[in-house]
Parts: sequence; C-alpha cells; structure tokens
Amino acid sequence: MIKILFISQWYPHRYDPMFGLFVQKHAEAVALYANVAVIYVHPDQMIKKRETVISTEKGFQEIRIYYPTGGNSLLAGIRKQIEFISAYREGFKLLYESWGKPDIIQASVFTRTALLGTYMKWKNKIPYTVIEHWTRYFREKTFRNGLHRRLSILAASHSDAVMPVTLHLQKCMEQHGMKNDNYHIINNVVDDIFFKRLAKPSPEKIRILNVTCFDDAQKNLSGLLNVIQALRIKRQDFELVLVGEGLDSYHIKELSHEKGLGNDVVIFTGMLTGDELVKAYQQSHFSVLFSNYENIPVVISESFACGLPVISTNVGGIAEHIDKSNGLLIEKGNEMALFKALDYMLDHYTDYNPEELTEMARNKYSYPSVGKELLSIYKKILNQ
Repeated sequence: MIKILFISQWYPHRYDPMFGLFVQKHAEAVALYANVAVIYVHPDQMIKKRETVISTEKGFQEIRIYYPTGGNSLLAGIRKQIEFISAYREGFKLLYESWGKPDIIQASVFTRTALLGTYMKWKNKIPYTVIEHWTRYFREKTFRNGLHRRLSILAASHSDAVMPVTLHLQKCMEQHGMKNDNYHIINNVVDDIFFKRLAKPSPEKIRILNVTCFDDAQKNLSGLLNVIQALRIKRQDFELVLVGEGLDSYHIKELSHEKGLGNDVVIFTGMLTGDELVKAYQQSHFSVLFSNYENIPVVISESFACGLPVISTNVGGIAEHIDKSNGLLIEKGNEMALFKALDYMLDHYTDYNPEELTEMARNKYSYPSVGKELLSIYKKILNQ
C-alpha cells in the first residue's frame, strides 16, 4: 500500500480543533485507500521546551509537535524558524523509526511546508505535491517580500503536482508566478454525517439558512440584514437562521434588533457542530451567502449534501460549483439582486430535487470521491 505523508501549515491542534480541519479531512479521505501519516508542528508561547503528542484517533498516525516561541524581535523570529525546522526534523525521525520512508509527501499550504517537501525531494528523492486553500493569492500584495515570493515560486515549480481547491485560485496563483505543468483542482471533503437523510420538518415558514463566521467585512451580514428587512415588508412567509459566531457577532445581533427583526424573522443559533449543524441544514429549505470575497466555502458543498439549493455571490471559485441546476449566483454587494434572488427562491425552492443535489455532492465531495481523486494523482506521479 502506498505511504503518504501529510505535512501542513494548518492542522487541528490542542488550542483549536477546527484549525485546518479541511486538511485533516483530506488525510482521512486518502487513508481509505493508502497508508497515511501526518506531521504537524505548532508554535506555543505557553511552553518552555518542545512537546510531542502522537495519536491514532483518525485511523492513522498523527504526530503533533509543539515548540516554544516568544517575542517579536528579529532574533526571536530567527529562533522561531530554527525551532520550526528542528521540530519537523524530530517528527521525521520519529516517523521513519516507526513507519519507514514515505512514497510521497503531501504538503498543504505554501510556503514553508512546501519548501520542506522540496528539500525532501532533493535529499531523499521523495516526490511531493501541494494542496492550496489560501485566499491570499486574490490580493495584489500576496507575498511578504521578494524572498518570500521567490521561495514560493521555487516550491511550486519543483512540486510534482499543485492542487488548489478551485480553478480561480489556480489562475490567481499562476498570475503571481507560481507555475507548474501539473495543476489539478481538488475538492474539499464533506463529512459523511451531512449525507444522512433526516425527517424533514413542516415549519410554518420557509427557512433560509446562513452558516458563517461573523466577519462582516468578508461575509457582508449587514447587507444581508438590509435585504431581509426590505423583503419582510413584501412578504412574511420566511425566516432567516444565522449559524455561527465571530468577531462581529454582537454588532450583527444589535443591527438585527435595530432593524426590528425579531426572533420571528432572524434566529441566531450560535456555533453548531456535528449532528446539530446537520439538523440546522436539513430543517432549512435553502442556503444563502452574501460574501464580498471567498475561495470556495464548505457551507456550499454541505448545503448540497443536505439537498439544499444555494444563493451566493459570484466571488472566488464559487461559480465553479453553483449553476442553474443547484442555485443562483448574484453580483457581490448588490442588495437589489439579492432581494430578487431571495424573493424568487422563496417561491421556487421546490423546483430543485433534493435527492439529485445530494447525489451530485456525494460524487464530488465525499470521502471516497476525494480520496480516489488524490490517489489517482499520486499513482500517476509514482508511475512516471
């Protein structure tokens, strides 16, 4: 069985179990068909010496190494980079002793872990690939400085495959000089629990769902509330459910109150996970996002998995996933377009077949589907 080693700049850790969760899901998907291990190192201001935690809760070995760091001086920054490299060397040593040499290295997120892949390729002749999720390439100033740019381009050019999660992200990366002859688009994974079919409720109102982090600059929740307020004047047969929390939670709740949108119109649930989150999807009739910028938010694929059509702004790579068969696309910031889309969907959400949406999502976003796609890429590289 092929051995795949995942290394990532983002990965769930003891202070944040949601950080880089999508990377862990990719590892789980590959683990269905290959022998997988993960090494992740994390800076920690709370410790004085390095700490190593090894677990196999996901069915494969995860080595997390926490290294001490502190201060903002140039010297502290240099020490942090040295600790980062040293921690990975320790992780590689531990893994090799118990697991052996990997056949391929899967780095996630440029630039440091991709450079580690480059080094391992040069030193040990191990091919490496890179999966990229980051929206930083949408900005004109992507890199911290010229050296960062050159190192990123180097790591991209020597990678055996670069796998952004949208074609839009690929084009943005290429515009910044990150060329590679073997680009592949790879989808993020949707948990199996979203494909479970629960009994649909029969609420008195049509339920619109928004699952988000409460960051108004990105998600434009204030604009969404403006439209809900206007739509409420025309019709009263709907309610909006806002799932999540974040830095603008208090502001958005206050804004909703100021607009006279009571609990009969806008419902705040706070953060939901697991079965409670699935229940929120499956007790809704369609989803909406009014974001100013995105790459490809997982809430879209989760909505499809639960049989819901989606209204979204046409930003990032969203247009690669939403078309007339599964939802509506509108211009970002255009509140009149959102008003018309919501008004239309409230009357036509039943035109979309939930079973077909779920099956489409299963074929694109499930663990087996994504795992097979990644395994196919790895095998082609190893057979070259």
